[in-house]
Amino acid sequence: MEIVIVPDRAAVGELAAGVIADLVTRKPDALVGVATGSSPLPVYAALAQRVRDGVTDVGRMRVCQLDEYVGLPPEHPQTYRAVIEEEVLRPLGLSAESFLGPDGTADDLPRACADYELALRDAGGVDLQLLGIGSDGHIGFNEPCSSFGSRTRVKTLTQQTRVDNARFFDSLDEVPWHVVTQGIATISEARHLVLVAAGESKAEAIALAVEGPLAAIVPASALQLHPHATVIVDEAAASHLKLADYYRTTYAAKPDWQRL
Repeated sequence: MEIVIVPDRAAVGELAAGVIADLVTRKPDALVGVATGSSPLPVYAALAQRVRDGVTDVGRMRVCQLDEYVGLPPEHPQTYRAVIEEEVLRPLGLSAESFLGPDGTADDLPRACADYELALRDAGGVDLQLLGIGSDGHIGFNEPCSSFGSRTRVKTLTQQTRVDNARFFDSLDEVPWHVVTQGIATISEARHLVLVAAGESKAEAIALAVEGPLAAIVPASALQLHPHATVIVDEAAASHLKLADYYRTTYAAKPDWQRL
């Protein structure tokens, strides 16, 4: 696991966008897993700016979804498919045909979960999965004590996650209790995991995920097992890290030929 500490939220976005741009340059039809929430927004903004500037061509890039609410009608603006269309597909000029996602409205949800696993496999697997982190250490919607061996499935949200997400709805009562989410084992099959976080509110979760014990109560700690995981955080999110100076030193000394 590589931990990179940058000055602020905008720098987190620039660096992560550069990693995605480098991937797409090497592999134009790369399958990139995207996350929703506040943390990835600077990444998408920076990548879209690269596209507008003509620096990066994402025309053949494919996008897949990390999770989806259960039961929200397709026309609801807070379905994650709608959010990804607004924040990722349109700004990058990608078509709906470039998108893969689970069906949160299916009558047979277990079958829909299995179908999504198969779709990811048939697409050649995820080349890079972008992740945020919940204040309780969750990734995707794998809440605390999710199995490290879990696959795409239906999960019940904790009250804290619902409270955290209520800012996107008119009231807490509107936030669904259930979601379809890629499991930790599914996420871990991506060739590169890039977790981004900014702000003091994420500092404890980042410290537990990066420097704490490997534990299901902190789902993001599963990144410690991944052969190619990158954690990009701003100074505020890094404020609880005991080895922050070491991470800064190792990144400063990183040779030019070694990619993130």
